[in-house]
Amino acid sequence: MGKPTGFLEYERETSTAVSPLERIKNFKEFHTPLSMEEQQTQAARCMECGVPFCQAGLMLPGGASGCPLNNLVPEWNDLVYHGNWEEAYYRLKKTNNFPEFTSRVCPALCEAACTCGLNGDAVTTKENEHGIIENAYEKGYAGPQAPKVRTGKKIAVIGSGPSGLAAADTLNRRGHSVTVYERSDRIGGLLMYGIPNMKLEKWVIDRKTAIMKEEGVEFITGANVGEEVKAADILKNYDKVILACGASNPRDIKAAGREAKGIYFAVDFLKSTTKALLDNGLKEGSYISAKGKKVMVIGGGDTGNDCVGTSIRHGCTSIIQVEMMPKPPVQRLDSNPWPQWPRILKTDYGQEEAISKFGHDPRVYQTTVKEFIADKKGNLIKVKLVKLESKKDEETGRMTMAEIAGSEYVVDCDMVLIAAGFLGSQEYVTKAFGVQTNERSNVKTDAGRYETNVKNVFTAGDMHRGQSLVVWAIKEGREAAKAVDESLMGYTNIV
Repeated sequence: MGKPTGFLEYERETSTAVSPLERIKNFKEFHTPLSMEEQQTQAARCMECGVPFCQAGLMLPGGASGCPLNNLVPEWNDLVYHGNWEEAYYRLKKTNNFPEFTSRVCPALCEAACTCGLNGDAVTTKENEHGIIENAYEKGYAGPQAPKVRTGKKIAVIGSGPSGLAAADTLNRRGHSVTVYERSDRIGGLLMYGIPNMKLEKWVIDRKTAIMKEEGVEFITGANVGEEVKAADILKNYDKVILACGASNPRDIKAAGREAKGIYFAVDFLKSTTKALLDNGLKEGSYISAKGKKVMVIGGGDTGNDCVGTSIRHGCTSIIQVEMMPKPPVQRLDSNPWPQWPRILKTDYGQEEAISKFGHDPRVYQTTVKEFIADKKGNLIKVKLVKLESKKDEETGRMTMAEIAGSEYVVDCDMVLIAAGFLGSQEYVTKAFGVQTNERSNVKTDAGRYETNVKNVFTAGDMHRGQSLVVWAIKEGREAAKAVDESLMGYTNIV
């Protein structure tokens, strides 16, 4: 695929990023894409590799290798190389409902498994995907295509995050009538309020959902199913229901002084910023602000990084990012060979901005919170931290992170953002529908299946598999849609 000698002739080139000190002045996306001609040259680097791990989606030690959606990567890279952008779009859409989302926020599992990356630089698959979908919108290929025939079947999708949207889009294209219920004031779930504008501007979501509306999908916002909207009414009025409410329970930090004022969950912090941006242009007093604050972010993942970037844009005076685990190696270890996901040190946009703004990497490894310290009025003023070391648990034999005696130290801090992950679905929804949950509070199904223990109720996304990536949520939504379609029709032609 691509040009057989392209990987030898051309070097990897990517979009240009606005400099950190310049981009922190606003909340806009900050990459300037390559021209179509430059993107075609990059697509030429896709090798005639024989076994395209990029699209395999294999589960290997340490996680998935290649795209979970099984995107036909070599095929549309070849089409881009030959300038057939329209056909490339149709090949991309066969496996991915929302390339406009994944080409912006996915960590590119495809590139991590690219054969070119074994002894060099991977193909710019994620940016090629971005070029394909944005060109399709510009040329009109990505416009609405309503189904010509309706089946008469009605489906309710609860939750409008990536899994819910994928299920709705897939079932609507099949000809079923789909209604999406969203408890928030805007469609998008995690995409809208969990991911900052710097990574995904919200007009991108609005553009796609407007097309879905034209194609026949109905969206109802401000509808909190399980509370204001009765689950019994949903079950009565629809043939099938898909629960796609996400993993909405943030993991807390149980340390002394947790009740101090100035401690927030990352999801609340990020949502308040995005909502204020959309509602009033970030009017002062309308959101949780880090302006003038000494900020500590607890958690080293993507959400923690988003908190770093957002806090800097607010105007924080300092920032530290605390992570329990050891600092990853700069290069792959022998125990982490290709095509496994590379467990190596990555410096994301937020950390880049902190380095440029404050002169040092904000991350502190093998550390956790021992105590939150407040003043007499209950306001957070300091945090006591403690260093950790890896030790084997005598009872289980597992390696755990244990405190190092005498390693405590105190840092000044008046705002803490907890980005320690999520623990599963919210109980009021699962109880309202009567669905069983597992030990992680995810909705329980048989392995590889999407039907719950309740007749006509299915599940998908983080609510089903636990906190994960947008690309996995889309995969789950598509698979749940296939299961629903087969249940309704006795067979399915959804691929």
